[in-house]
Amino acid sequence: MELQYRLLAELEADFDRLIETVDQLASTYAASPTPTWALGDVNVDAHWLRRALTDFWYQDGQDGRETRNYIALIVAGPELMEQVHAVNASKASFAAILKHIRESAPKLIPEIKAVLPFRHPVLHDHLRGQGLARLHLKQCWRQLPVADAPLSRVRLAWYTSGRSIKRLSVREAEDKLKRMDQAAPHIRIQLRKLADVPDGEPLAQIQQQAPVMRANLFFREALEDGRMRRAMNLPLPLFIPDPTLRLPHRNDPPIRPPATRTRAKRSDQRLEDEPFLPSLRVYRYRNPALQIAIDKQRDEQR
Repeated sequence: MELQYRLLAELEADFDRLIETVDQLASTYAASPTPTWALGDVNVDAHWLRRALTDFWYQDGQDGRETRNYIALIVAGPELMEQVHAVNASKASFAAILKHIRESAPKLIPEIKAVLPFRHPVLHDHLRGQGLARLHLKQCWRQLPVADAPLSRVRLAWYTSGRSIKRLSVREAEDKLKRMDQAAPHIRIQLRKLADVPDGEPLAQIQQQAPVMRANLFFREALEDGRMRRAMNLPLPLFIPDPTLRLPHRNDPPIRPPATRTRAKRSDQRLEDEPFLPSLRVYRYRNPALQIAIDKQRDEQR
């Protein structure tokens, strides 16, 4: 119990520090505004920046895996960049203690989501009646994007084809199905199908990811390692270090992501087209033996 109290106290202190550093960043920007651009030509001022960087809340009915985006470019001089790095350091500290809590005292998580917002009544009161609910921990610790160096241009585009693939064994898939309603006909059908699969065959569980804004950054000069460009996702404003305070050239992407997939299917797609176990979003590989060899090689390289 003493450990839990200590961990909670450390997390509360880190949360306070995070709010403080965000406020300092917004105040620094308010004192010396720099060139900015935001998707939809939103006016980026200190109020918008503070709201974007303290959006730590679930909306009613929001999927826990999703986070809200604030897509913008902000050119930053040395003083503002110092504050950006301070915010990211606070976020990293918060994430580290939260990881420790998840591993050693996971039952504290619901209490954390309920208690932390009340440490800052101004934030909490501001959000009342706006359809916002408990604390969204991922939105607390996700880092502010930072360019490595001054940019000549930025190419922005929605990426809608993202997905995560988790490898499952036949036994793991069976255990997951058995935790569902085994009396349901569709679960029984899937269990029978799975019984015909060899124990050593790998399976893939697919999770489609929410659309993200993808940015291709083009540097004015090559970095030390010779790179002239870098790609990254932009869930939050991108801070661009630049003593000259020049906003890079950019394109104008649509405000909303396309409703349908824009990229063609890969010709070398290794998974079957239809899910093998729909209740788990599990697919079979077209060539299981090849996938086993690929997995073995990847494990040996680690």
